[in-house]
Amino acid sequence: MFDTRELGRRPGALTRVSRTVPAPADLGIEVIGVPQGEPVDIELRLESVVDGVLVTGTARAPLQGECVRCLEPVRDEVVAEFQELYSYPDTDDRGRPSAAGEDEGEEAGFLEGDLFDLEPVLRDAVVLALPLQPVCREDCPGLCPECGARLADDPEHHHDDAVDIRWAALRDFSRTHGSGEQHRGE
Repeated sequence: MFDTRELGRRPGALTRVSRTVPAPADLGIEVIGVPQGEPVDIELRLESVVDGVLVTGTARAPLQGECVRCLEPVRDEVVAEFQELYSYPDTDDRGRPSAAGEDEGEEAGFLEGDLFDLEPVLRDAVVLALPLQPVCREDCPGLCPECGARLADDPEHHHDDAVDIRWAALRDFSRTHGSGEQHRGE
């Protein structure tokens, strides 16, 4: 939770906040993400506007995952930018004073007193900034589709051509009788 008390409600007021927070659980996708508890550096710009507080920020966090081509570990950093308007609790989503008993919609976009919860916005921004198919290096050749050998370790890796069993008898016949052609009548 971040506090906006020092900012006040005067439109145009501005403050900057820097904070390092531990990464929440499940901040990522199946193949790459920010490990739980790792430090996430957050730089925020809080600006008071008529409707509420406009939060603009950048988050930096370390990434861990695996290459989608060769399954080797990948370590990188994600930088995610985000912007969110947190409305004052006594206004509706159009910035007008709300009538008592009106449905306020999602609470994620509202200040709770003078506090706002950045985690949902941070989670969305970081996950959208992640590479969908992380690789250990841009030219990673991946794994051999037949035996699973890592092709970067053995660039000359190859297998004999697979023979269709329906043609195996013909291949054996040509080996035993030679590959030379005989002409009739000679």
